Amino acid sequence: MKLKRVVVTGLGALTPIGNDVPTLWNNLLNGVSGAEAITRFDASKFKTRFACEVKDYDPLQFFDRKEARKYDLFCQYGIIAADQAIADSGLDLTKIDLDRVGVIWASGIGGLVTFLEELGNFHRGDGTPRFSPFFIPKMIADIAAGHISIKYGFRGPNFATVSACASAANSLIDAYNYIRLGKANVFVTGGSEAAVNEAGIGGFNAMHALSTRNDDFKTASRPFDKDRDGFVLGEGGCGLIFEELEHALARGAHIYCEVGGAGLSADANHITSPHPEGAGALLSMKWAVEDAGLPLTAVDHINTHGTSTPLGDIAEPRAIVNLFGEHAYSININATKSMTGHLLGAAGAVEALAAVLSIKNDIVPPTINHFTDDPEIDNKLNFTFGKAQKRTINVAISNTFGFGGHNASILFKKYSE
Repeated sequence: MKLKRVVVTGLGALTPIGNDVPTLWNNLLNGVSGAEAITRFDASKFKTRFACEVKDYDPLQFFDRKEARKYDLFCQYGIIAADQAIADSGLDLTKIDLDRVGVIWASGIGGLVTFLEELGNFHRGDGTPRFSPFFIPKMIADIAAGHISIKYGFRGPNFATVSACASAANSLIDAYNYIRLGKANVFVTGGSEAAVNEAGIGGFNAMHALSTRNDDFKTASRPFDKDRDGFVLGEGGCGLIFEELEHALARGAHIYCEVGGAGLSADANHITSPHPEGAGALLSMKWAVEDAGLPLTAVDHINTHGTSTPLGDIAEPRAIVNLFGEHAYSININATKSMTGHLLGAAGAVEALAAVLSIKNDIVPPTINHFTDDPEIDNKLNFTFGKAQKRTINVAISNTFGFGGHNASILFKKYSE
């Protein structure tokens, strides 16, 4: 069978550096850090006391009070980002077949805020089990996808992807595959996460995964820097509208770019540490380029996983050099987590959105907070340190990797008839 072509026709975002796409994009280009002292809870006794929280968020601006109580924070973020993406796409829901519109929405953890609240209430009580009837529906990771479909009447494929920090990239790739196989015309896809709470910070602290640079948190997320000491936890949601090309053209949709290919792999190495040579990352990128039917030399830009962790920031550049050879030094590489923090299960969507806009606008946002070269990293690579760089971007890859060894690479390209 001939595979369908898939394009991106809508974007939405609620992030630590912007509660909509224009603000997010402007702050990415200007190298704005979203790191601040934690306000969600008293973090004074934690090793890490800062995070990249969503700013100026009031759920009652988006939901009535009764409705808001039914949604965990991760679900609220997801619905808002999806709403923005749908509005941006210009879809007229009265004129399209809702049976062929699906939702694949990711979360690495799901309703952690709800889980903590309900267990905390039980622990503080007299032992009598008093749980909210919304406890389970608010907590489960697939519920955001369910709520989005219910709100709009989308009756196509509907589920969540969970692959730790690769979750949102997996959601995009699944949506891409369903459309090109002819199983749907449109997907609302992306991810959301809300793990800035006692369990999220405490759990990642226990793993020594988070930066503890409490005295200089604005520069704490330091991808590829010699003195990096862990990632900065972020939160938020991001949605993209993937659409079958002919469907998009028939309704006169604005097309940001085309989805060109995807690659998925496993490190098969360790539950939290990457393969030291980036073997799995190499495979996912290689397969994404092959899936797109392009030569390796076609790739202009890679938005890396780039978390600012000691091992991950060594393995991914090695994979890039090992795969692309001399062409690696012609690629603009960046790590937008240096600004947004690490949105865990939503990271793949935010970074894919950044790659899409890099193609659309022919500019690569910077990697901020670089001070000292790491001798373990090939510093001849162009990491786009410090300042956005303008160049023609025809092809971009967004990489996302997750605990458990999950690797996902999605390739976007300029749309042409």
